[in-house]
Amino acid sequence: MESLVATLVVLAVAAFAAYRTVHVVPQGTAGVVERFGRYHRTLGPGPSLVVPFIDRIRDVVDLREQAVSFPPRPVVTRDHLVVSVDVAVYFRVADARAATYEIANFLLAVEQLTVTALRDAIGSRDLEEALASSGEIGVELCATLGRAAEAWGVRIGRAEIKAIDPPVSVRESMERHACAERDRRAAVLAAEGRREAAVLDAEGTRQAAVLRAQGEAEAAVLAARAEADARRERAVGEAEAAEMLLKAVREGGPGPEVLTYAYLRALLEIAEGDPEPGTLSSRSSSPASGGDAAPRSPRPSPAGSGASAGPREAGAPPAGREAGAPPAG
Repeated sequence: MESLVATLVVLAVAAFAAYRTVHVVPQGTAGVVERFGRYHRTLGPGPSLVVPFIDRIRDVVDLREQAVSFPPRPVVTRDHLVVSVDVAVYFRVADARAATYEIANFLLAVEQLTVTALRDAIGSRDLEEALASSGEIGVELCATLGRAAEAWGVRIGRAEIKAIDPPVSVRESMERHACAERDRRAAVLAAEGRREAAVLDAEGTRQAAVLRAQGEAEAAVLAARAEADARRERAVGEAEAAEMLLKAVREGGPGPEVLTYAYLRALLEIAEGDPEPGTLSSRSSSPASGGDAAPRSPRPSPAGSGASAGPREAGAPPAGREAGAPPAG
């Protein structure tokens, strides 16, 4: 009986020793092993063997990244306003031994260090600058925490400013200022729009006047050119007619048909306002190229009655030829 009890005791001790010998560490954590009260080694994830009654697991440290949101803290800005700042810090334990032995409670240490660094970052800015540069404050806060927490085996990933809440009176004043600023910008934009519209209207009117003037100038130039061409063609025609008339006079003398044409041409020139209406008729009755002076024939009456008016009396034949005789060749 005594041997059976001794056997059971030995088996129980062996089972307890085996239980204390094999230790399983979860993934993402690290076990800190002490031997006789001093640090011995760090266990990685998975099963590990330790010496029972000599080695013991001091702590199992979480190596995953952690996010800690600290409660809002009152901070004074450079313009002496108290604001409430809410911060979130992301960190992870890089060295389990340092996090266990270098600091008693690294979470509390990170929180207090965050508050101190936050007061330094916010205290160097006024309220508007602090509200506008929350990202820069987070970067400064992360750099300050990283330098201090490196000795604790803690690596700071990033620090973010979740909210910066000014006092209620300041918030209301800022809202009124923002409304006034928006109204001012709206008025400025409306005035600029009216000014640009007036400028564009004036520019359009000016361009229209310029184009109208250019069109009128071009039309006047084209009309003048057309008038000049018409006068040139008319002058050419008159010159050709006068040349033909002069040729006919030189060849056969001024017959009745030629004199009639010259008379009608003179009447037409008088009707058109020619300052020298007798030029063409006098040229038509000019002497021929032979040098003999051609007598002036009486002009036929416009009424066609046969009576003629001239320097001589009616019915008097011109000198050198009988009345009604054809002109000499």
